Parts: sequence; structure tokens; C-alpha cells
Amino acid sequence: MAIIPVDDLAITRRFGPHLSKNTAVRLSTSVSPEKLVKTHCCFCGQQCGIQLKVKDNEVIGFEPWEEFPFNRGMLCPKGVKRYLQGSHPDRLLTAFRRDARDPSGFSPMGYDEAIAKVGAEIKRIQAAHGDDAIGVLGGASLTTEKTYLLGKFARLALHTKYIDYNGRLCMVSAGAANKKAFGIDRTTNPWADMIGTEVIWVAGSNVAECSPITTNYIWQARELGCKVIVQDPRITPIARTCDLFLPIKPGRDAALFAGVLQIMIEHDWIDRAFIEAHTVGFEQVAEHCKQWTLAKTAEVTGVPARSIAKAAELWGNAKSSFFLHARGIEHHSNGVQNALGTINLVLASGRIGKPTSGYGTIVGQANGQGGREHGQKCDQLPGWRDISNPEHRKYVASVWGVDEKEIPGPGVDAYEMFRKIDAGEIKGLISICFNPKISLPDNAFITRALEKLEFYVAIDFFLNDTARHADVVLPGSLQEEDEGTVTQVEGRVIKIAKAVECPGEARPDWRILQDLAQTVGRPKGFTFESPRAIFEELRLASKGGVADYSGITYEKIEAQMGVFWPCPSHDPQTGAPTPEHPGTPRLFEAGSYNPIAKGAGPFYFPDGKARFNVADYRAPIDDACDEFPLYLTTGRVVSQFLSGTQTRRIGPLVEQYPSPRIELHPRLAEKLGIADGDWTICETKRGAMTLEAMVVTTIRPDTVFVPYHWAGEKSANRLTVAAQDPISKIPQYKVCGCRVRKADGPPAYASVLEAQQ
Repeated sequence: MAIIPVDDLAITRRFGPHLSKNTAVRLSTSVSPEKLVKTHCCFCGQQCGIQLKVKDNEVIGFEPWEEFPFNRGMLCPKGVKRYLQGSHPDRLLTAFRRDARDPSGFSPMGYDEAIAKVGAEIKRIQAAHGDDAIGVLGGASLTTEKTYLLGKFARLALHTKYIDYNGRLCMVSAGAANKKAFGIDRTTNPWADMIGTEVIWVAGSNVAECSPITTNYIWQARELGCKVIVQDPRITPIARTCDLFLPIKPGRDAALFAGVLQIMIEHDWIDRAFIEAHTVGFEQVAEHCKQWTLAKTAEVTGVPARSIAKAAELWGNAKSSFFLHARGIEHHSNGVQNALGTINLVLASGRIGKPTSGYGTIVGQANGQGGREHGQKCDQLPGWRDISNPEHRKYVASVWGVDEKEIPGPGVDAYEMFRKIDAGEIKGLISICFNPKISLPDNAFITRALEKLEFYVAIDFFLNDTARHADVVLPGSLQEEDEGTVTQVEGRVIKIAKAVECPGEARPDWRILQDLAQTVGRPKGFTFESPRAIFEELRLASKGGVADYSGITYEKIEAQMGVFWPCPSHDPQTGAPTPEHPGTPRLFEAGSYNPIAKGAGPFYFPDGKARFNVADYRAPIDDACDEFPLYLTTGRVVSQFLSGTQTRRIGPLVEQYPSPRIELHPRLAEKLGIADGDWTICETKRGAMTLEAMVVTTIRPDTVFVPYHWAGEKSANRLTVAAQDPISKIPQYKVCGCRVRKADGPPAYASVLEAQQ
């Protein structure tokens, strides 16, 4: 019997209320759990501690884990309801094949048969078209053990260079900037260092909705007198109580940072002693900033001149500070330059590597930090090593027991892989916990590319929107069905504990990868018996690298409630074992572990000095214009997460924000004759979508906002542009030109919704 994939509306309406009522019944009967399992939330990069209540191999609720130092029992709405996904009727319990009689549906197949089918198709495609005809797409919500194994699997079991991951849509602009400036890619300080700082600058991060526990740290700092600067096109919740709001036009961030730095230089609000002793390149940056007069900066950015001057004064005169940013400044074709602009402000102040003074990028995905350190990126090997570096390749090859020549060279980014699919270069695709049909921009192109594949296998725990194009779907594991490590927003490596067994024929993802390695006839290196065994090899593979995990053990993680990397097993200068190394909560302090500088200085370059980088401003690609005069920007809402594969199936979260809306300012709404709740069309060069209007005073009058968690006719990425940063290859989600008008009536999907109600 074929199982037909239901659309997004059917999922939310059929299963959402069902789960809500079941939850109410379950809680009202006060079912006693058999055990409490200390672990972490499965969603964002904060990775808050949580205790899952388990009975009869089912997660039935949660308790706060008040001892875990990051969140101390606090959770956001997603964390509170995350346990509801485990028993969802959409949970994949068996493998499925695309039904030959009905290509729009699927029929179940045995797990062993499915693995054999996938292996046969991989061998067929590679025999006909070469090893690189297979591509692999990973996920930044996987444990670090799985991401390590996935990179090894692609390169050794498949011999393909084409592997990348959905962190390409998240942290890569910040990562590239961090590498250029610091030589290392990690938040510099634990979040507790915010408490007691004088100024916090939050740029392009809606922390209250995207990372709520971070808001608590900012509020604690504010209670002690900290001034808060918020930079965003929208007055997000954190901006409502800030001391200075900078209402920037989308995509103009590098210009703002250059203008602020110019004012700081003019008033000598910089730390010249620090700049001289610990940095290089300041003169070139100072020369670049001269063009950014206050008047020019205000004109380009849309921020009032007096606010720009005030920001420079607050930041420049502070004795301690913390700079935070996220996708709002990174999701641009100029994202790396935007991030470099923030780092220039931090370095010019000299306030880094100290208590209450730091810099950090707010990680979006569950393992957004660890998932980009150990080998699933197209240009990377474990330990944050460079796949093009002969010495790095040689070391990892020795750990893997292969000749260095057996490791393929660098591949391409995730979006470029779809261009290669479209061009016929990649014929087969394996994806795991990645939903590119919803996540990637201009997703009509992604859909067309998926249908060109000769064979596609998706590994996931729900049939996500992309997996509906698969030829075979393999049932993977939820976070609570396996153990492993992730690295959260501060750089703290933490332990995910297994709470329940996989249901039905579902398997832990690492077992699926090893089964595939066996069936393609390349089992060497893929015979691990547990995640712990994988982690032990990862420790060795990362040894001596920038992201050194070699001194981290499961036992140390549990004893310390997390270990900040780098944590070496040996001293880089003497070679002596360091079994008691506690990890590195604060980077760039004197005497802290640094295998690159080796005592020359705190930063991860041979001379130990940080790099100033000229951060050029470039106008966005597909900017507002006469035909499309408004700026479209996209982002999250508090009750949903990323492509919604999980949260759109959790009833209470759906009820909190059931459908996306077009957010626009009253002045714009009045001009267009649109009232709150009216059906409204937003159109770009790629297409149009019809949603209900949400008229608010908390957005620029020249900007509209649409959240991106939904599928089909409600997918914001139907509209976004596939422009990418030339360095990081991150897409430009946060701005493109659009036009808005009132619709003649509701869209077709609204009629479907009414019928289901």
C-alpha cells in the first residue's frame, strides 16, 4: 500500500491538535517516569541542559536541569515542547521506496533490502560516471561523531570530493572572518563573561526569539549597568529595552562598522598600545575608513547620524565590552566583510581575551560549532585542518590508515552541488538531516535539480520536504535515540545522552553510514561499535589541530558539565602529556593553549598577532530598485526552527505561530491600502507568495519581513536570491528587492485549510 506524502497543512492540522490533546491527557494523569536522563535540547546552538522523562521507551516529558551552567533550568518554548516529537505518527519506522505505481507516494521496504538497493545504485552510478558523480550533504544538527564519520565516509567509502553541509547556510561567513582575523573560529569567551561588562553590541541577531537564553545574559548585564546597542532593520524584542537602536537598511552593515571605526579613530577612542603590540594591518583599515564620513555612513545605512555617533562613543569609551552577531549580518553576499567589520571594532578597542570582554557569533543549529570542525565541510579535514594542506592530509591519512593520495581534494559548497546536479555532473545524492528544498534560496531551482538526479537517498527521522523527492528513504535517529557530543555556542563540548532506543527499523545514523560502507564494499575504517569509539578516533584525528579535542573524554565532559575546546592531550611546546587540561573557556589569554603561535602571542598565527582586514562595503546583489522598491528580509520566529521538519509537527508550537505572515510598517500598509490580516502578495524576480499581512510599527517602512520555516506555497525561499558571498559561499537570505500589493482574495491553499478545519 502506497503512503502518499501529505502536504504541510495536512501535517499541522491533522497531527498538531492531536498531539496537544494527548499531551494534556498524559500530564493530567501524572504518569511517573522510569528514569530521568540528563541531556540537551535538540534545537539551537545554545544546547540548553534538560532532563527527559522516560517510560516504556518513550519520552513523556521533561524536568529542568538546574545544575547545568549555561541555562540553569531555563528553556524556550521549543525546549519545553521538544519531547513531543518522539511519538509523532509521522516518525519513520521503516525504510521506504518511491512507489513505481504512484511516483508521488512511497511504499515500505525492509531495512536490509533498502541498504542493498542504495549500495547497488551507488556502485552503478560510480561505475558509469566516476566516483565524483555521487554527492553527500550533511547536517549541523548531527552529533560531532556523526559529522566526523560522514566526512570520512564520503572520502574513503565513496571516494567523492563532493561533500558539504547545511552549516553552509549558517556560520560560514563568521567562520571565514574569524579565520582571517584570529586564525581560529570560535566564540572567544563564555557567556558568563557578559555579566559585568559595560557595553554589549548585538548586530543582526533576534536573540529573544532565536536564542532566548542568551537574552537572559544580556538582561543580567543590563541590571548591573551595561549599555546595550542593537543593530537591526526590525525592533526585535531585545531592541525594545536597549539603550541605543540602530535601524539599519538590510545589507549595509560593513558601511556602518567602517563609519563607527572612523569616528573612534578621529576621537582617539582606540587602544593604540594593544594595536601596536598584538595586531597587524591597522594602517590599511584606518586609511579605508577615511572615506566613511558620518554623513556618508548615515546616507548609505539609513541610520541617523546622531545614533552612529552615539554608538561610536559608547563602544569607544567603554572599559569592557562584548560584541555579538548572527545571521542578520552574515546572510549576505558581503557576509564575510560584514563580520570582519565587527572584528575591526573589537580589535581597535583592545578588549578581547579578557574577563567581561569578548566577541562571539551566536550559533544557529544544534551543533553549528562542532559540525564545522571535523570534516563534513567541502574544504576541511578533522581538527579544523585544511584539505588542501599536504601536511594536514598526511596526518589525517595516518590516522585513517590510508595513503594520503586516497583522500580526495576539496569539493564545492552545498548550493554549487545543486548547480552540478543541474548540469548533470552529480548523478546521485545522499543527504542526512538536511532539507534543502526549504532551506536553500530560489527553491524552485532546487526542486528542479532534485528531479534530475538518477538516484537520491535521504536519511532522516521524518519524511522532510526534500525527502519526498527521494528514491529511497532510510529511517535515522532522533537526538535522544543515540549518544554523542555537540559543541554549543560558547565552544563548550557537551554530552548528548541516549534516552530511548530507536523505534521499529530505525537506526542510529552512524550505523546506517557503516552499513552503506559495507554494502559498497569499502568497510575499512567503518567498523565502530559505538559513538564513544568514533569519538576516540576523532580525538586522535584532531590532535595538534586548531580544533584540538584530543584531551577531551566523555568522562571529563560529564565531570565538568562540558569542556571548552581547544583541550590538548599534550603540551605543544614540550610534548608532555596534559591529562588534566581543563579546556579553554576564554581564548587569547596569556599562557593559553595555542599550537600555532607557540608562545609568540595569543592569536593563532605564527607571530601570535591578530589581523585587521579591510572590510569593503558592497551593495547587495538584487537590491531594491524601481521595479522592486522594497527590501525583503527573512528570519525566524520563536516557536519554529529552521525548515520546520520537527517544529511544524509539534502541536503547541504550531498553535503559537501556525502560518507565516508578511510583516510591514503602518506607513507602508496605508500607502498600499493593506490592513492587518489582509491577504497580501509579496513578489521578487523569482516568484510571488500570498500571505496574511501583519502590520507592525517595529520594522523599517521600506522593509518587509517573512519567516522561513514553512513549505510549499508558504516557503519564503521561493522569493530569495541565490547570490552568495565569494569567500564563504553563504547565500544572501537577508535582503533582496521586492514589491508588495493587496491580493484580490485568499490563495488556493487557504481553501484547503478551511476544508481541513
